[in-house]
Amino acid sequence: MTSFKRLLGGALAVLAIAPALASAAYPEKPITLVVPWAAGGSTDILARLLSQHMTTSLGQSVIVENRSGASGNIGSGYVARAKPDGYTLLIGSMSTHTMNQALYANMPFDGVKDFTPIAELALVTNTMVVNPELPVKTVAEFIDYAKTHPLAYASAGAGSTNHLSAAMFEKATGVKMTHVPYRGGAPAVLDTVANRTQLLFSAGTQTLPHVNSGKLRLLAVTEDKRSPLLPNVPTVGETVPGYEMAVWYGAFGPAGMDPALVEKLSKEINRILALPEVQKQMGDMGVQVMQSTPKGFGDVLVRDADKYGKLVRDLGIHADD
Repeated sequence: MTSFKRLLGGALAVLAIAPALASAAYPEKPITLVVPWAAGGSTDILARLLSQHMTTSLGQSVIVENRSGASGNIGSGYVARAKPDGYTLLIGSMSTHTMNQALYANMPFDGVKDFTPIAELALVTNTMVVNPELPVKTVAEFIDYAKTHPLAYASAGAGSTNHLSAAMFEKATGVKMTHVPYRGGAPAVLDTVANRTQLLFSAGTQTLPHVNSGKLRLLAVTEDKRSPLLPNVPTVGETVPGYEMAVWYGAFGPAGMDPALVEKLSKEINRILALPEVQKQMGDMGVQVMQSTPKGFGDVLVRDADKYGKLVRDLGIHADD
């Protein structure tokens, strides 16, 4: 009996340290970073920055794979169904994980339950811009003008963060505008530049080049506090109390990943995000690099899934509107 107990104790000890041993050996083959949107966007650029540095430091190829479609649902669903061994990861956003569940009637995954949060990567500087032909220079002036003039706002499609930002603004201010959805952010920006639509809420990565050239006028940012990248630009909430739209990117794995492996990946990603050259590249794009723990990012995920999911349902927005 004593020998049996020793054998049993030894077996249990081996099982207890097995995850740590697996984590220490990781990675033993190439890693895939799935981006659920087309190449060239800010999420894709961030993924490629991470892949370059991870390939060097981890000693294995880290490959970016674009699986676009259905507002990020195709690529995200692919990762949700992958083996939770750390070799298939997702570079997702708050839209795929906190909004789509309420926007789509038939979702291929649960944005919270089917993923392992690894690290919050970056916060997009989300902007409120208007065509410069409008005689307004502040959010307050825009509200007054919009209440007496017919205006249209552009979006990258029904249910996009552009759409939700504007719908939130309408609800908070009582302003009524016409929604003009496009197939993506680029045409939405171009038609606002051309004054076919007058207002756009969109990432600074898309709007700031046109602001700098004078083709768009920047009124505010949508986060709860001023962006360190644009410290002199007010928030919408300074005029419209309670208004906030914070758009983040994050790294995820499938649900059920080994905690030791999650911690290893999180530390490596945060090390890369702290590099001055990475922070400068992202800052030049209008994106603020974040630092987080897996638990901290998980808390953000749960909070925003509840917040924005409820908001989408309250506004009655559907992806097929």
